[in-house]
Amino acid sequence: MDSDSTQLQQAQLAAILGPDPSSFETLVSHLMSSGNEQRSQAEVLFNLCKQNHPDALSLKLVHLLESSSHVEIRAMSAILLRKQLTRDDSYIWPRLSPSTQTALKSHLLVCVQREDTKSITKKLCDTVSELASGILPDGGWPELLPFMFQCVTSDSPKLQESALLMFAQLSQYIGETLIPHLNTLHSVFFQCLSSSSNADVRIASLGASINFIQCLSSASDRDKFQDLLPSMMQTLTEALNSGQESIAQEALELLIELAGTEPKFLRRQLVDVVGSMLQIAEAESLEEGTRHLAIEFVITLAEARERAPGMMRKLPQFISRLFAILMKMLLDIEDDAAWHTADSEDEDAGESSNYSVGQECLDRLSISLGGNTIVPVASEVLPAYLAAPEWQKHHAALIALAQIAEGCSKVMTKNLEQVVIMVLNSFQDPHPRVRWAAINAVGQLSTDLGPDLQVQYHQQVLPALALAMDDFQNPRVQAHAASAVLNFSENCTPDILTPYLDGIVSKLLVLLQNGKQMVQEGALTALASVADSSQEHFQKYYDSVMPYLKAILMNATDKSNRMLRAKSMECISLVGMAVGKDKFRDDAKQVMEVLMTLQGSQMETDDPTTSYMLQAWARLCKCLGQDFLPYMSVVMPPLLQSAQLKPDVTITSADSDADIDVSDDESIETITLGDKRIGIKTSVLEEKATACNMLCCYADELKEGFYPWIDQVAPTLVPLLKFYFHEEVRKAAVSAMPELLRSAKLAIEKGQAPGRNESYIKQLSDYIIPALVEALHKEPETEICASMLDALNECVQVSGPLLDESQVRCIVDEIKQVITASSTRKRERAERAKAEDFDAEEGELLKEENEQEEEVFDQVGDCLGTLIKTFKASFLPFFDELSSYITPMWGKDKTAEERRIAICIFDDVAEQCREAALKYYDTYLPFLLEACNDENPDVRQAAVYGIGVCAEFGGTVFRPLVGEALSRLNIVIRHPNALHADNLMAYDNAVSALGKICQFHRDSIDAAQVVPAWLSCLPIKGDLIEAKLVHDQLCSMVERSDGELLGPNNQYLPKIVAVFAEVVLI
Repeated sequence: MDSDSTQLQQAQLAAILGPDPSSFETLVSHLMSSGNEQRSQAEVLFNLCKQNHPDALSLKLVHLLESSSHVEIRAMSAILLRKQLTRDDSYIWPRLSPSTQTALKSHLLVCVQREDTKSITKKLCDTVSELASGILPDGGWPELLPFMFQCVTSDSPKLQESALLMFAQLSQYIGETLIPHLNTLHSVFFQCLSSSSNADVRIASLGASINFIQCLSSASDRDKFQDLLPSMMQTLTEALNSGQESIAQEALELLIELAGTEPKFLRRQLVDVVGSMLQIAEAESLEEGTRHLAIEFVITLAEARERAPGMMRKLPQFISRLFAILMKMLLDIEDDAAWHTADSEDEDAGESSNYSVGQECLDRLSISLGGNTIVPVASEVLPAYLAAPEWQKHHAALIALAQIAEGCSKVMTKNLEQVVIMVLNSFQDPHPRVRWAAINAVGQLSTDLGPDLQVQYHQQVLPALALAMDDFQNPRVQAHAASAVLNFSENCTPDILTPYLDGIVSKLLVLLQNGKQMVQEGALTALASVADSSQEHFQKYYDSVMPYLKAILMNATDKSNRMLRAKSMECISLVGMAVGKDKFRDDAKQVMEVLMTLQGSQMETDDPTTSYMLQAWARLCKCLGQDFLPYMSVVMPPLLQSAQLKPDVTITSADSDADIDVSDDESIETITLGDKRIGIKTSVLEEKATACNMLCCYADELKEGFYPWIDQVAPTLVPLLKFYFHEEVRKAAVSAMPELLRSAKLAIEKGQAPGRNESYIKQLSDYIIPALVEALHKEPETEICASMLDALNECVQVSGPLLDESQVRCIVDEIKQVITASSTRKRERAERAKAEDFDAEEGELLKEENEQEEEVFDQVGDCLGTLIKTFKASFLPFFDELSSYITPMWGKDKTAEERRIAICIFDDVAEQCREAALKYYDTYLPFLLEACNDENPDVRQAAVYGIGVCAEFGGTVFRPLVGEALSRLNIVIRHPNALHADNLMAYDNAVSALGKICQFHRDSIDAAQVVPAWLSCLPIKGDLIEAKLVHDQLCSMVERSDGELLGPNNQYLPKIVAVFAEVVLI
């Protein structure tokens, strides 16, 4: 910056901070300017003031807030002041002198008293609360709470409201500071809610009460506020009775928040509260928005199952009422002519906001309450709707059926016949929108009730869909029938689908030649899915289908045909994978030429071709294998570009008047976190997720052929292990980690990485494994935790010997953390099971959550097994540390899966560490022997396998236990259902263990009895690994003419010959 500019700036600053307030007021007005240049210059000057003169700036702002006659200037001053007093990068409070701090606090309170404009008062209260949240807990503003209590008990509704707004904010920010004043606050809130005649005061009191209740961690403290609930509800009722629906909506939003966070607070008065809400939902004189919020309240209570499990299921009469309300909302639909001629399959002409809310809420209600509660209600309502004369009722019944299927899948699967008849009868309905809804239901049910639906009703459903594809008068119906074929075939085995292929493929080919684009698109996705599901059975249709697909790919070049061409890529690549490389090779080259040309062309950001092309390339790679390598240089640069996309995020203040502009893009998702509203462009995230998945596919498919790309892919994917905006991105990054290591290792082993040796694998491993461990530590989703452990296990299998002790230490510490976190989650669920309203349905859901937890334990067991196999005895100091985490897993109170995993870990230690593991026998063998007769066959298998290992390596330590081991094994082998499929693996492993006792402890047994008993169990056929060992042992014994085996006068020789004859046939 030259000296003239600096001097000018200094002069401007001097004027701004000088005695004349108008210069500073002008600066603030320029900060609001719509002209970029004027605003930018003002921002530079404002930031200089903040940097070099924070005291003067703060006092100028508060003075303007206090004295400016312009409303917008006062509002802007309040906003600017709040920003400076928020504890983030802009925080200037610690830099202010004590006298400025005192003056600022004092002026702010004066402003609260004097300000008459409501919107500015709210901004002022925000500013005071923001500052107080930083300094009040440490005694930095002793005057504030007395001032607030003074305001709230004054005669001025304006001051009462201001104090209550600040109590609401402080409860959110620093609630613990207010808890000592609990009794006073209770009486203040009670007074304002029940006695104030001012609606604004009552609504502010409602907000403050609800925020304060939420910050109370003690149930007994929360209970003290129970008596406020009738007055809270009264606030809502009075607002509705006086026609103030905007205030009523504000009250409903606050009550919804309470329902989500503290549902049990409502439990004692649940009947009254829910009854009132349903009354509002039924009142047709009220605005839709008000009625929708009342429904949202009830649904939120139903969904709060972690905090109040089963509570809403205790109110069946209300659930029937709510279901009836939602069904009525589905009737709010017009037979709009635009629907019939719509070019897009997504066109929802004629559907109202009532219809959309009704649809969404039926889905949420059924997921939260489950089939045992919802299906009986639906069974009464839906047949009546289907029997009515109006098409809207038929349509509503079918839409409802599709919406509740996910939440009610278990119960609906038991009543499949009734459900299928209901839907298929409507395929003949005279109204095309009803037929469309019936097809829609089939599609949804195929997903939610599959594969049972496909197995039991393919003979009825597939012909019905084929017939619907002939409805040329109604292209919407045709296109939807093709989409439903896709849903049906996704859950279908080739043997079910194959008999129908002739009919379906020929119909889809007819639709491909249809003039309507949405019909063609539907046919393409259906063909792709049918090919994918029928695999090699699709070969006979290849020659007739592929020319049509290539024609669309090459000719659908208009902008209006972009999706059609994109779907042709999807279809071609899936058909190619189904029929295999030999059949597809010639066409593949042609298709890839077209894709390469497209890849080089400039595409618009919203062009679906990009995403479809990324997936098509990856499928072509899977189909062609190593033959695909020449195309990688074309495919990888744009793929990496997509994987490196930055999330398109917009952050605004949650209470700002400027909403994130979503009008031009439906793919923006907004979430509110604290006082920030975050908008995320989901289309960007989806493209990124697709690209990451494709990178993983290439690494998996091409193995060492992927090596040239590792140095670019690893730094792209490793940071994405902690990409919390999108689960699919994290999942793909996780899956890719072992693939990258494997690719590098194979390339080096096969001499395809010139100039590189094992140190490169070490370097890559040092980059990947610690990153994976750190990501695991921070991962919020249980399912992804399990995937991360699985990936970690595979990484250690590839590069385990290269790990140093500190890296093993990190892995072990993280495993301890995972076990602890998982146990805590299980304990919390057990607590939920003690809730007053806990019922069988909740028990089912809890069981499903715990099954996901078992997947985590499973992976922990596999990880430890790999570490033990890799490091053998040198891992034992770590095992000693872990034993306090593993031993409790043997307990009778633990699940069968936990017991099995704990046993497997000990089995691995005994097998891999041999003599070094003998010191653990005293502790673990009693558990092992007891577990041999566990009621769970998987636990038995692990235990008897362990007995075999200990018999082989335990020597004299195992000898005293041979007798007990024999009797335990005998129980497993002699069990009447020993050869039942569930028990077969345990039986085979018990036989193998018996063989090891015969081999290694012959002198401790009655060999003449035990060896023939062992022979009588042969051959074993279930566990092929054990079978090989056992039958090898038999060969060795025969070769050395084992006397006890052959028996007196070789009497067992025929049995031995019979065993060998059977083994040859296995």
